[in-house]
Amino acid sequence: MAKDKRQLVEVRCPCCEATLQIDPELKAVISYEEHQKPRAIEDIGAAVLKLKGEEARRGETFQKSFDQHKGHHKVLERKFDELLKQAKENPNAPKPKRPFDFD
Repeated sequence: MAKDKRQLVEVRCPCCEATLQIDPELKAVISYEEHQKPRAIEDIGAAVLKLKGEEARRGETFQKSFDQHKGHHKVLERKFDELLKQAKENPNAPKPKRPFDFD
């Protein structure tokens, strides 16, 4: 009869967020309830549509990057030709300073 009046202490585990009910007199776990995690995917159809949208976005990003790299050598060639032309027009011009020459 006196045993029925004992109060159980309810504790939440900081690691797994489980709920423990502990009897302070017995110093033992009386009840254990696991934390119910929410489902990561509520609707499988919506998840599939989301993944298909991401696939299209990745493909578009890849194609854009590919096009930029494909034309990059032309840009470098054009810059080189322009600088070579400037060097030939003015051979007595001072050389451009290198980054470590500014110290």
